[in-house]
Amino acid sequence: MADTELMPIPGQIDPVPAPRDITPREDGRLDLIGLPKSRIRELFAEAGLDEKQAKLRSKQVYHWLYHRGVTDFTEMTDLGKTMRPWLTQRFVIGRPEVVEAQHSADGTRKWLLRTSDGHDFEMVFIPDANRGTLCVSSQVGCTLNCTFCHTGTMRLVRNLTPGEIVGQVMLARDALGEWPKGRMDMAEDEDETAYTSDGRLLTNIVMMGMGEPLYNFDNVRDALNLVMDGEGLALSKRRITLSTSGVVPMMERCGAEIGVNLAVSLHAVTKPVRDEIVPINRKYGIEELLKACADYPGASNARRITFEYVMLDGKNDSDEDAHELVRLLKAHNLPAKVNLIPFNPWPGAQYECSSPERIRSFSNIVFEGGISAPIRTPRGRDIDAACGQLRTAAEKKSRAERDREEAAANS
Repeated sequence: MADTELMPIPGQIDPVPAPRDITPREDGRLDLIGLPKSRIRELFAEAGLDEKQAKLRSKQVYHWLYHRGVTDFTEMTDLGKTMRPWLTQRFVIGRPEVVEAQHSADGTRKWLLRTSDGHDFEMVFIPDANRGTLCVSSQVGCTLNCTFCHTGTMRLVRNLTPGEIVGQVMLARDALGEWPKGRMDMAEDEDETAYTSDGRLLTNIVMMGMGEPLYNFDNVRDALNLVMDGEGLALSKRRITLSTSGVVPMMERCGAEIGVNLAVSLHAVTKPVRDEIVPINRKYGIEELLKACADYPGASNARRITFEYVMLDGKNDSDEDAHELVRLLKAHNLPAKVNLIPFNPWPGAQYECSSPERIRSFSNIVFEGGISAPIRTPRGRDIDAACGQLRTAAEKKSRAERDREEAAANS
C-alpha cells in the first residue's frame, strides 16, 4: 500500500512538494542509487568507516553502481570480502520494480514501473536506425492538466526521487544489456581487452515522460548530473533533452545548472486556445514563455530550442495558426525547430487528429518561413506508449477490476 496521499494541486499553481533524496524502505537499509559520490561517502562515514576508508570505498562503489551497473555488492570484486557483507547489511542497489513490459509492433518498448512505496509510473524506449531514445518520467502523475494528454487526466501523487529517475536509465541499460563487460580485478598479466564497453543502443534521453520536470527541478538536476558524469553513466548533455510545458521561472536555472537541450510544449499560438489545452498558459503566457526561451543559456543555431506542437483537428492546425507560429518565433529571434506531433488518441479524449493533408500544409508553411518543421512519426501507439498516451496501466486495470466487481455484485 502506498504511504503518500494524492497531492490536490490545480494545474496552474506551482506545486512545492517536500523534497527527499531517498525513498524510505521497510527494512531500514538505504538505497544508494541516485546519490552522488560525496553523499555516498557521508553515508559510509556515518555507518562507521573512517574518513580515508569512506573516501576510498565510496569511489569504488560509485564506479560499480553507475559505470558497471551491478545490482549486488558481491559483484564488486575489488572490494574486500569482509566489506561486501558490511555493505549488504546497510545498503541496497535499487531499481524500480518492473510490473509489466510491453513491446510494440514498431519496436518501441514500454515499462510499467513501481516505486518501493507502491506508486506506478512509466518509461518508454524508442529505437531508430541511428539512435535509441529513452523517454523518462519525473513525477508520479502530473499537475498540469493539459487536455490533449492522457497523463494530464491523472492526479499528481508525488515527485520521483533522483534514484527513481536515474534508475529508469539504469533499468533500460539492464534490459538492453549495455553495461561494460569483463572484470576489473585483473592481475597485471591479464588481458585488459576483456573489459569492454559495447556499442550502445540507448544513445539519447528525453525528459518527456510522466510529469513536469521543472516542477521537480532539484531531483531532475541531481539525476541528470549522474547521467552526464564522465565517471558515471557518461552520456553527453547534448544527447539529453528536457521538455517543459512552460514553467518560466525555472527555465534559466535549467540552462545554467543542467545545460541540456530544451524542448517546449507550445501546442498553440493564441491565448484562448493555449489557455484551454495547456492551462499553465494562464499563469505564464506565450510572450513570457518565448522571451524565456530567447534567454535560455546555451541556445544557438547549433543548439536550437525544440517546440512541440500537437496537431488537433480544427483547434490549432489552420494555415493562419502556422503563419502566426512563424511570426512569433521570428519576432523573438529564436533558434528554433518545430516538431509537429499527430495527436495520439486515448479513451475519452475530446480531440481528433488533424488530417495528413492538413498537417503537411501546416508543415510546409512553417518550412517556407525558414523554420524546420518535421512531422513526427507516431511510435508505440498500439501499446499506448506514444506522445501524450502515458497513464499507468495499473490504474486502468484497477478500475476495470472495480467494474467487474460491481457487475458481479449487481448480477
